[in-house]
Order: sequence, then C-alpha cells, then structure tokens
Amino acid sequence: MLIENIKLAFNAMRGSKMRTVLSLLGIVIGVASVVAILTIGDSASKSITDSIAVGGLDMVTIFPSSGQRSSGIFDEAFGDMLRSDVDGVGAVLPQNSSNARIRNGKESVSASVSGVLSTYGSTLNLEYAEGEFFSAIDNINRRQVVVLGSGIAADLFPGQEAVGQYVSLFRTQAKSYLVVGVLESKDATFSLSYDRTVFIPYNTYSQRFIRTTSVGSYVVKIAEGYETIEVSDRITEYLDNIVGTDGYSIFSPASLAEMAEQITSTFSSFLALIAAISLLVGGIGIMNIMLVSVAERTKEIGVRKALGASPNVIRGQFLVEALTLTLLGGVLGIGLGSLLSLVVTNMLDWSLHLSYASFILAMGFSMFVGIFFGWYPAMKASRLDPIEALNYE
Repeated sequence: MLIENIKLAFNAMRGSKMRTVLSLLGIVIGVASVVAILTIGDSASKSITDSIAVGGLDMVTIFPSSGQRSSGIFDEAFGDMLRSDVDGVGAVLPQNSSNARIRNGKESVSASVSGVLSTYGSTLNLEYAEGEFFSAIDNINRRQVVVLGSGIAADLFPGQEAVGQYVSLFRTQAKSYLVVGVLESKDATFSLSYDRTVFIPYNTYSQRFIRTTSVGSYVVKIAEGYETIEVSDRITEYLDNIVGTDGYSIFSPASLAEMAEQITSTFSSFLALIAAISLLVGGIGIMNIMLVSVAERTKEIGVRKALGASPNVIRGQFLVEALTLTLLGGVLGIGLGSLLSLVVTNMLDWSLHLSYASFILAMGFSMFVGIFFGWYPAMKASRLDPIEALNYE
C-alpha cells in the first residue's frame, strides 16, 4: 500500500509540474538555509579552534604583574612550587623576552629575543629546518648560542645555511652568538610570533643579555590526562590566594577556543531558527497544493470510496503525498545547502566540516512540516461523502 501511495504521489506531482515546483521551493530554500547556516557555523568554529590550537590547547601562560616581579614569588623556583601545589600541572617553563637588533654582516633585522630553558623546544614540540635546540649544558654555562625563527633566518642568511654561523645581538652592546638551530615556519600564536623570534638560553639572557632576577612569564604545560580548562581554573584559584587577582594575568588557548565555539554555535543556532521559518512558509504552500489536489480529485476519491476504500486508506494516500513532497524538497535542500557551504568556506579559506546533525534536523523538521500541513487536507479527503464526491463538478 505504501509503495502504491508513493507512486500515486509522483503521478500527482507530474500532473501539475509548475505547482509542484513552486510548492517545493519553500521547503528547498528552508532546508538549504538551515543546512548552510549550521554547516558554515560549524566550519567557522572548527577553523577558529584550529587557529587557536597552534598556541597549544594544553598550554597555559602566566604573566606576573610588574609589581609582583620583584616580590620573590615569581622566580625560577615558582615552577616547582606550582607543580607540587596544583594537581594537573606538568612542565613549567620560565621565559623572559625583549626586542633587539640582530645582524649578520650587512643584514640587520629587529627581532624578539626570548630567554628559555633547553626543554622549551621539546615541550612545545617545535620542529627544525636546520640543527636543533640548545642543550641544558648551554644553559648552565650561559653560552652565547641562538635558535633562529624561520623568518629571521631567511632575512639574515638568504639562500644559505645558518647553523654554524655567528650573528650579533644588539642591546646595550653587540654580542656574538653561534647559531645552533633554525625553526621550521610556524603560525604565530596570540603571545608569540615564532618566525620573528630568536631563542637563547635562559641563564644567558638573565646574566649576560639583560641582567635580571625576575621572570616575565611562565609557559605551563598541562599534564597528560587532565582537562586544560579545569587545571587553568585551579591555577587561577591558587594564584588568587597567594598574590591576589591583580598580581597576575593568565592566558589559556583552550578557554579561548571554548568561548569561540560557544559563540559561533549560539549564533548559528539562532540564525538556523530564523531560517527554519521559511520551512513553515513552505509548509503552508504544501497545504495549499494538497487542498487544491483534494478539490481536483474529489470524483477520484468518491470512486475509491464507492469501491470500498476506508477513510484511513484515503487519509494515508494524501499524507504520503505530502510527506513525499517535503522529503523530496528536503533532499534537494540538503544538496543545495551543502553546495552553498562549500562555496562559502572556499571563499573564506576555511576547512569544510559538514554538519550531519543539520541534515537530520532539517529532514526531521521537513517531515514534521509534511505531516502537520498535510494532515488537514488528508482528513478533509477521508471525510468526503462518496455520493457527493461522485456528483462533484
């Protein structure tokens, strides 16, 4: 019976092609809008998250306030204290940074100079175009060695290998540093441009480059198996207790990624809800075509009833016809919405993340529209008196 009703539905659509197309248009536009908005929103969220993830979603950076740097709390031993007092803290890397000129012969560029420990490269999973990161011995002995960002290396050593050569770092006076490594090009994070940064041993920075006993920031790697946001909250509570809320600032890429995902998800859902209104408009069109269809096929309904068709059979026929219309519109809408999403994400240079949940949502809603707006015409057809229907002109 179902197959027969579906065949009757397609025969009815073929019998009035223009009216069918116009009725389908509302469903197609509504479904396409919902699918495109949710898919583009999901793609935007994933692209933003991927960009933020460059900074390390398992990393937290602590910036002591200027007034706290000489307090004795934020020193080299702070990392050990944080690891022992806060559950989920892995490595804690002190870091100092400043700007300087770096020169090779006649080539000279401005760069950010960061003094870091030898474990910095392995902790942040840095990759190297040449050489490697400096060693713990280099740090202990305060050796004047440097790891160049890819942009700096390209400017100072165009078409040449940099490892094994010397550069001069200018602060108050020029000092010569041996290049031991060049980083692979790496996207900038919110706090550091790797390509325009050079790294020197932490002790070399604080005792030879700029004499200082304070620490500018700490890069905290979250221990494996722990949630970054949860550990970040623990660190925040811990620091509030020992230095107060004004004694530091903290940055977590994971928190930023979560916030961005929530914002884009909420905004996309709101827009999809608005787009779904066009599905209701399409449903009114479905009801209209079904009512017209009932009127045009009154005699047919009378003949079927006279031959013994029950009201349930007649009602089922017209409900299946309404559902067939909306499901066909839903399939076409999903295809159109996916195509629009592909075009938009390509234009914005985002990676496409198809929202399969939006497919299910759109199809489910279109089926609901078919049943809701097809019910009244179907009921009207099933209640027709067979004698009156046969005499209908």
